Amino acid sequence: MCYAPRLNMVKSKQKECNTFHKVNPDISGVDVLIADLNGVIRGKRIASNALENVYKNGVYFTTSLFALDINGDTIEETGLGILQGDGDSTCFPIPKTLTTAPWQKKSMGQLLLTMVDGNDKPVFANPRQVLNQILERFNVLNLTPVVAVELEFYLLDNRRDGKRRPQPPISNETGKRGNNTQVYAIDNLDDYGEFLSDVFSAAKEQGIPVYTAVAENAPGQFEINLKHEVDPLSACDNAILLKRLIKGVAQKHGMQATFMAKPYTEIAGNGMHIHLSLLDEKGNNVFSNPNEIRGSKTLQHAIGGLTTTMKDSMSLFCPNANSYRRFQPNLHVAMAPTWGVDNRTVAVRIPNSPEDAKRLEHRIAGADANPYLVVSALLAGIHFGITEKITPPKISTGDASVDHPPELPLSLDESLNSFVNSSFIKKYFGETFCEHYHIFKTIEMKRFNKHVTPLELDWYLRTV
Repeated sequence: MCYAPRLNMVKSKQKECNTFHKVNPDISGVDVLIADLNGVIRGKRIASNALENVYKNGVYFTTSLFALDINGDTIEETGLGILQGDGDSTCFPIPKTLTTAPWQKKSMGQLLLTMVDGNDKPVFANPRQVLNQILERFNVLNLTPVVAVELEFYLLDNRRDGKRRPQPPISNETGKRGNNTQVYAIDNLDDYGEFLSDVFSAAKEQGIPVYTAVAENAPGQFEINLKHEVDPLSACDNAILLKRLIKGVAQKHGMQATFMAKPYTEIAGNGMHIHLSLLDEKGNNVFSNPNEIRGSKTLQHAIGGLTTTMKDSMSLFCPNANSYRRFQPNLHVAMAPTWGVDNRTVAVRIPNSPEDAKRLEHRIAGADANPYLVVSALLAGIHFGITEKITPPKISTGDASVDHPPELPLSLDESLNSFVNSSFIKKYFGETFCEHYHIFKTIEMKRFNKHVTPLELDWYLRTV
């Protein structure tokens, strides 16, 4: 009897695989994928006829995948590298992520994986499993988080300008290079209409719930919003896959798409805004209070938890040296743990919405962050707030930056120091993950800081 659930699960997986083959008989190969600690997709390309075995037995990836820096080099100091033999762990398919990859030149499929150790237990450094463990805390409270992800990105010309800087692409529609910053501009959407049409079409084919596309605050910048999902793991899976999709479609159109936090010096960076609400056992939104625009006490406690823990979580929201270049005045990024109602100058916003859609929007994370870890930190903060009944700070009205000078860590070094010394982080993420992430990012930062930049050469080589 104890084997029945596992048997049914295997049968369900095999059915998914068989159905895919029947619907897509011309598939020549399948990319099996997993997101690393930085949210970078790693993977293997397998023959189509090998897919059934992946569903049956899994596929091996080196465990040190979760010790790879942004360039794919192993950070041995984490203890997951060659000194320990660089052993393998098994990766299994994530249900409902087996799809085609429409932007590929050949007929290809793709499949998202998750990693377990030799005892079929989650690998501690797997970001997806980190999120899953935090979700278990909400199961105890009989609450279901609802998550929607918004991703900003830039379309770039594949060629740099004369000073090797990124530049907007030339529109296939107009033959001109974008140079305006008109938010919500329909003309900008029209200029890249073919690209956006292909993104929407590919997302539909892959089952990624894309909702809207918006021209953002700079030339070639767009925001694509995903519909809310009652499964945060699925919401993050889709965010990861959407980034791959956008990059693939952009390449097909002769452009580059980047989710780098701050590719340009003077204009806005790329953010990842997360919308969150909570449902009770009956499906009621516990953030709702028809008599109070600020929402229920539960929503207020959630905001209290998020603002209290924001400093400690910054290295998860902003995981790279470049991430902190977004935090400049008048660039739509809060620099203090503020909140408000229908106010885009704050860190945590209660959007204007129907009561059954009452939610909070977290506006700090960069598009370069790992969605699993961002949502993990947010849900941990919310759980902390509602269980400890944390009162939020005074509400911000108008431009929050006027009354609230920068309080958040504005460098990776400072953020990592807050992270590793946080009792909150250790409680929700575990000391093992906390130590691993701190070592991982500290070494990555040291590797970054060793390099002499072109600007340093321009400024100092002949002048000092």
